Amino acid sequence: MLNLAEIMVNYGLAEVINTDAALAAVEKIEKDYSGQELIEICNHILQIVNNPVVLMKVIVITDKFRDKSTLSPLLDILLMNNMPQTSQEDKDNYINVRVLSAKAIANLKDTSAVTALLYCLNNKEENYRIRLACADALGKIGDKYAVAPLIAVVTDQNERSVYVKESAASALGLIGDVSAIEPLVSILDANKGILNKFTFLKERVIEALGKIKLTNNDFVFNALRKSLVDESAQIRICAIEAIMNGEHPRAVEVIKPLLLDKDEEVAKNALIAIYNLDGKDILDEVISSSAYNENLKNEARNIIEEYENEEEYDVRKRQ
Repeated sequence: MLNLAEIMVNYGLAEVINTDAALAAVEKIEKDYSGQELIEICNHILQIVNNPVVLMKVIVITDKFRDKSTLSPLLDILLMNNMPQTSQEDKDNYINVRVLSAKAIANLKDTSAVTALLYCLNNKEENYRIRLACADALGKIGDKYAVAPLIAVVTDQNERSVYVKESAASALGLIGDVSAIEPLVSILDANKGILNKFTFLKERVIEALGKIKLTNNDFVFNALRKSLVDESAQIRICAIEAIMNGEHPRAVEVIKPLLLDKDEEVAKNALIAIYNLDGKDILDEVISSSAYNENLKNEARNIIEEYENEEEYDVRKRQ
């Protein structure tokens, strides 16, 4: 059994030392130990060291192993919002180490971490970067227990951070629970207007609905179809992609009018989507029809050229 106290003394980590010396000690420990022994030592360092730069170094090491035993010290760091801060740099570093701990917790995919992550997410006095990291972690862990609280964040009219709402929407998409559909769809009908602060939120909502994989559901499909005429070009692009991924029977029908969209990128994305859904015929149609502008024709030609090169490569590969 490892004598952790002795190891800390031998490597000079038993007392307060400067950051560079502490980092050098951690690097030497990583060279001298491996496997479960290294994990055990790192877990101990996470519990006794307060230097955020050193903690970040150790978290990076433990994240390579993603051992369940590291969850407890990571949660302690995430929840530690009263670390000593003597300067703005200290404050930033402590935020960084807590954000990194949330990301490492997400990689462990342990549902027992959900309560702590929700606690930080729901604390409106918490730093927004930590709340973002917790929302992302909840999405990656994928526990349906987090769905209702995430919906509450997305639909909270008093939530000051649109960024947090965006991350919560993305998390709901990753979890993929059908109970999130109705509140997500309701957001698409609200806050209309180009490039306002809700544009990015609506993008995340559309992406989330696409990930839930229910665009063959008419309720979701109709909501996404309405987004095809949103004032924001980026929202129209997101809606095209979500509808394409859903493979609804009417997908080509509703995307095709966007080949004439005034925004060049929207039209190109519509062309690519129809090509992916329905094959090469749309490329020939665009090239031969006077209804489409030269930029879109060139895009169609580029796709054909790429298609032919891939086909030629496949033929050679089979020979």
